[in-house]
Amino acid sequence: MKYIEVEQKFQLLSSPEELKATLTDRGAKRGEASRQVDTYYNAPHRDFLAGEVISEWLRVRVEDDTASLNFKRWYPLEEPIKTHCDEFESTVADAEAVTRLLGALDFKQLTTVDKVREEWTVDGIAVAFDSVASLGEFIEFEFKGEADTIEEATAKIDAFVAGLGIKLGERIHAGYPHLALGIAPATA
Repeated sequence: MKYIEVEQKFQLLSSPEELKATLTDRGAKRGEASRQVDTYYNAPHRDFLAGEVISEWLRVRVEDDTASLNFKRWYPLEEPIKTHCDEFESTVADAEAVTRLLGALDFKQLTTVDKVREEWTVDGIAVAFDSVASLGEFIEFEFKGEADTIEEATAKIDAFVAGLGIKLGERIHAGYPHLALGIAPATA
């Protein structure tokens, strides 16, 4: 499922340490925490904010000593609850040059999301503990294993989360830029 992302995001109501202990017991691999500064842009040829539901984002991420350019298109389009997205991402050698290039092409900065992420992996699932400046603490479960369909990947996330025995808030069907811009996310 290259170039397709399937994930679920929640506010974590259980202790992060309790969940980390459960992940450790399951043999999860803990990654190093990193700071990610994501700047989101609106395109001059298509207003990402024009519809009732935002389904696209373009961002430049600076993370430690690396940078990337990323575009996501969430599906189903124009539906408040998304199931997956196309994700096209590539590293860039010079984030400042890309930022200036986007500005020269009349892309407008929408918002910046500054977060610290600690990611764990187990059973084909990436579990990300996100501390997002001005927004709070979140947890994301992203499918990274093998699946033939979006539905199969979603079912594997659902089963994984159900087996953790943790308290989660309502599922958040929106990205951090939605929250940073004050656009109410769908929950279910």
